[in-house]
Amino acid sequence: MPLKRYSAEAFGVLTICLVALLVLLGLVCIAYLLYVRSRVLRQGFIQLSYFNGPCIIRITFILFTIWWGFGEIIRLNFLRRQGRVFNALNFKWQENICKCYIVSNLGFAEPCMFLTLVFLLRAPLQNIDTGILSRKWNGKTAGYIFLYCLPVFVLQLILILIAPDLRKDRRELSPYFPRVVVRVMQNSDDIALCTYPLLNTILLGLFATILTIYLFWLGRRILQLVINRGLRRRVYTLIFSVLSLLQLRVVLLGLSVLSKPEQFLFEALAFSAFLAQLCCAGFCICILVCYPVKDCLALRNLHDLEARRRAFLDVQNDSVSLIPNQSHPEGSSGISSEMSFDASTSTGAFVQLTRFSPS
Repeated sequence: MPLKRYSAEAFGVLTICLVALLVLLGLVCIAYLLYVRSRVLRQGFIQLSYFNGPCIIRITFILFTIWWGFGEIIRLNFLRRQGRVFNALNFKWQENICKCYIVSNLGFAEPCMFLTLVFLLRAPLQNIDTGILSRKWNGKTAGYIFLYCLPVFVLQLILILIAPDLRKDRRELSPYFPRVVVRVMQNSDDIALCTYPLLNTILLGLFATILTIYLFWLGRRILQLVINRGLRRRVYTLIFSVLSLLQLRVVLLGLSVLSKPEQFLFEALAFSAFLAQLCCAGFCICILVCYPVKDCLALRNLHDLEARRRAFLDVQNDSVSLIPNQSHPEGSSGISSEMSFDASTSTGAFVQLTRFSPS
């Protein structure tokens, strides 16, 4: 077996393993979100509804990420070799799978992922009553995401459908501009190996450029409002990772046309582009899903401490009121002094704890 075949299979197996880890992380985060949402709603913590508001959009972002991961598995060329999943399909069906991958991932999953990211970052800048705390915010945001993604999806679909005509009508056009698959022979069978058409990559690059400019402007507005160092570090990490990794993925996909599938250069560029998108999705899930839920749980614990402190003081006040003021003056003064010491101690402890609250 040629060395290039080994490299293709190694990158393919590693891709499947990383996608499995991403799916596992996404499912754990979804379960975590649903658990926290149920706790907040069941215990009536109205103050935490701001953190709980975009729960559905966060789950939607994770679902888009999982969708993108499965698409990256379908793209793998080593699945089309003898004895593999897609080997039983004829050339036309394998070519259609590659076309569906381009439209699904480059035209739908990736634009929706980054549009969801934009709306999650934009949410704190909106009016609270009409923003996250509004019951219609999740539905409206989901509708806007699909609406803004529709032009990119339609253009990617048109480029895929007219690719054969472009190849026939304009012979001066380089083949890697509209090329979706590369035909190879194996045991007298035609196999379709997926590629990245340069036209579709250019369209993704234009979308990424517009999104990068808007994210940069949005990040500056957010940083002007953030005074907490921890939150400022989160915003810096998120903006830098998205802006750099998104552009890096587009450049790597564009450079992949310089070689053919199952050559080491193509497989290395395709895997690097996949890894850039994977890291970007992982950073977004951690910063936009995990950390807000963690903050929500921390605030809920502070609310629990406050409720316990108030209940403890109420019990002490009730117990002291039952003691007659006329009898046992010495014991009464001892008890009252002890109660005031406990109350001041508990109050002081609570004041120290509230210093860790974002408010």
